[in-house]
Formats: sequence, structure tokens, C-alpha cells
Amino acid sequence: MNNQFSLSNKLLTPVILASLILFLGFNSFAVLNPGQAGVISVLGKARDGVLLEGIHFKPPLISVVDIYDLTVQKFEVPAESSTKDLQDLSARFAINFRLDPLLVVEIRRTQGTLANIVSKIIAPQTQESFKIAAARRTVEEAITKRNELKRDFDDALSERLEKYGIIVLDTSVVDLDFSPEFAKAVEEKQIAEQRAKRAIYVAQEAEQEAQADINRAKGKAEAQRLLAETLKAEGGQLVLQKEAIQAWKDGGSQMPKVLVMGGKEQTAVPFLFNLGDVQQ
Repeated sequence: MNNQFSLSNKLLTPVILASLILFLGFNSFAVLNPGQAGVISVLGKARDGVLLEGIHFKPPLISVVDIYDLTVQKFEVPAESSTKDLQDLSARFAINFRLDPLLVVEIRRTQGTLANIVSKIIAPQTQESFKIAAARRTVEEAITKRNELKRDFDDALSERLEKYGIIVLDTSVVDLDFSPEFAKAVEEKQIAEQRAKRAIYVAQEAEQEAQADINRAKGKAEAQRLLAETLKAEGGQLVLQKEAIQAWKDGGSQMPKVLVMGGKEQTAVPFLFNLGDVQQ
């Protein structure tokens, strides 16, 4: 029986040793995939030096590896501010960023998890950056010059997050809202502008009509002047006779073929006027 017990001990010992070696072996290495970075903490203290993709040795049992995603992250962050003209302006930004692999150890020591990075760093810095951008312009300029607002916001946010090891790749203005009071003011302004444009149009139309009346009066005066000169000239009497006949014709009276016109005295030679020539 002692021999059997001794044999069992001899078999169990190698199994235990092999299991211990395997256990220590699995806990002595860390494998990082592409797009990941790791930080070794031994007995709760983060070591200097970032672990990048590949296999890395770590002290077994007493160390852990915190892994951070280095790929592009996207979070939507709300922000509120007052504009240069003291109007309330609210927005929602989509922030695309990634962590600087060279500063992952510092991020581990100061911020910890990615959730902490978003809530404690990105969100408040987004708020402050939006305040900087909004305070430089009126609410109307913030809406009509949205690209300039975004550019100032991007510059401020990138500068603020860079020192935390956060690289801003891109931002998008998902939503931009202003107060109901401003919306009402914009509507009233548009109505006033339309009324002003209408008043200008009516004034211009009246001015054009007055100018047309002046031109017509000038034309009529010029025609009368020319007629007076014609009457003074030789043959003016004939012009008067022709005008009288034209007025008679315009009145709808039947025109005679020949009109005999003479002076008051019987000795005057009558004037024969062929009305067919006038009608031609």
C-alpha cells in the first residue's frame, strides 16, 4: 500500500508542476492585437513604457495589463453657450478621436478607463471650446456662418485635448438650436424687411409713373410747338383744314368726297379739297 501511495505521489507531483508551469506561463505573457496599446501595472503601480501590438512578457500573478483601443472612437457630446449678443445657443457635436499611443501610460495614471476620458475630459472640454467659439459671434452669425463656428470650435478643442493625449480627428455639428425668443425676432425681422422692400418698390413705381407723365407732357408740348411753327409757315392754313377734317372723321361722320372752302366775300375763289387724298 505504501508502494501505491508513493507511486501516486510520484505521478501527482509532475502533474502539479506541469499545471503550475502552464498557469505561470499563461500569466507571464500578454498578447496585443493591432490597434491596441497596453500598460503593465505591477502591484498596482503602472510601469513606464507602452506595450504595442505583439506578445509581451509580464510578471505572473502580481501584474495586470490594461488594454486601450487606439482605433478611432466616436462620441456625441452636447454643449450650451451664450453668443456675443447674449443669446442662448445649444449644439450637439460628434467627436471623432483616438488616443496617442505614446501617452497611454499617462492616460492610465490620470484618467483610467475610456469612459472616464469621455465623461471627465472630452465632455467638459467640448463645452468650454463651444463657449469660446460662440462668444466670438452673434447668434445670427453662428447660424449663417456655421463653418466658421465649427473651425473655431475645432481649433479650441484640439488644443485643449492634445495635452491629455487625445488626438481629435474630426468633428461634426449634429444639431444647432437657438432660443424661441430669437426665432420670433428673426421672423419679425423678415416681415419688416419684406415690408420695407414693398415700400421701396411702390416708391420706385410711383417715381417711374411720374417720370412717364413728365415725358408725355414734354412730348405733347414739343408737338404743339412744332404745330405752331408749321401754322406760321406757308401752307399753315391747309394744315388746320386737314386737322379739322381728321377730327370730323374720328367723330364718325360721313366724309364727302369733295369739300369746297372759300372766303366770306363772293369774289373769293373757292378752294377745292380732295378728301380722298386725306384718307390715303
